[in-house]
Amino acid sequence: MSISGQAGKEYTNIGVGFGTESTGLALSGNWTHNDDDGDVAGVGLGLNLPLGPLMATVGGKGVYTNPNYGDEGYAAAVGGGLQWKIGNSFRLFGEYYYSPDSLSSGIQSYEEANAGARYTIMRPVSIETGYRYLNLSGKDGNRDNAVADGPYVGVNASF
Repeated sequence: MSISGQAGKEYTNIGVGFGTESTGLALSGNWTHNDDDGDVAGVGLGLNLPLGPLMATVGGKGVYTNPNYGDEGYAAAVGGGLQWKIGNSFRLFGEYYYSPDSLSSGIQSYEEANAGARYTIMRPVSIETGYRYLNLSGKDGNRDNAVADGPYVGVNASF
């Protein structure tokens, strides 16, 4: 189990995960908030597979969207990620999820990308830094809502 929190210049993100750092099934959830652009909450299910020194994840997310400019709705996003554990204390990671108009309601599309590095200070506590992009493309004349678009710092606890 892991619990994490990240803060960027104009957004915050909190998350929880089960099985996200080992092979097999993984369950995750997160909530991202931006005062200017709205909120996004999601629950994901993925399959983690070893791929040489990397661990690859393929899966999907059910996402609730509440943009400040537009209608609230949902998205069913598909995607995945890669993790590269370097030694016992350092990990690089990245992920990408996308939902087109046909799998979204209230928005034209959902797009989320995250990449960063995590350093374990003392098990179970890690610090991380990275870049997060989360955009809700506007529909029916509504503008896009970039809920997250920029660097962040965070803390993670894994048990």
